[in-house]
Amino acid sequence: MEQRLSVITLGVADLARSRAFYETGLGWSVGQAAESVVFFQLNGMVLALYPREALAADAGVPSQGSGFAGFSLAHNVRRRDEVDHVLAEAERAGGRVVKPAQETFWGGYSGYVADPDGHLWEVAHNPFWAMDAAGSVSLATGEGV
Repeated sequence: MEQRLSVITLGVADLARSRAFYETGLGWSVGQAAESVVFFQLNGMVLALYPREALAADAGVPSQGSGFAGFSLAHNVRRRDEVDHVLAEAERAGGRVVKPAQETFWGGYSGYVADPDGHLWEVAHNPFWAMDAAGSVSLATGEGV
C-alpha cells in the first residue's frame, strides 16, 4: 500500500456555518460543493465537511461524544506573524481560540483554534520545515533538525 492520505472528512453540526468558518476564517476557497457536502482542495489532499449524523451513519457507528477527540489538524504558515493573523480571522469567523499563539518548546510559534464544531486546529510557523510554493511541507530541512 502506498503511504498517502487523500481526504480528511470532518463531521459537522451545521454545514453552512462550518463552510462559512473555513471560507471566512481561514480564507479557503471551495473546490466543489453539493447540498450535503463541501470540499476544499488543499495542497495534495482534500478537506471535506459532511453532516456529523450522516457521516456516522455512513460509517455504521453511533454519532456520540464530545470533548477532545484524540487528534488535531495543523495549518502551517510561512511566517511567524501569520499565526496571529490566522487565529484572529478564525475567531472572527466563529472559531474559538483555545490556546493563544506562543513560542513553542521545539523552536516554533503556534496556537490552537477550535472550529465551530470543536475540531482543533494548530496554526503554526515551523522555521525548521521547508514549505514549497504550493504550501506543501517537507520534513527535509537541511538545518540539522
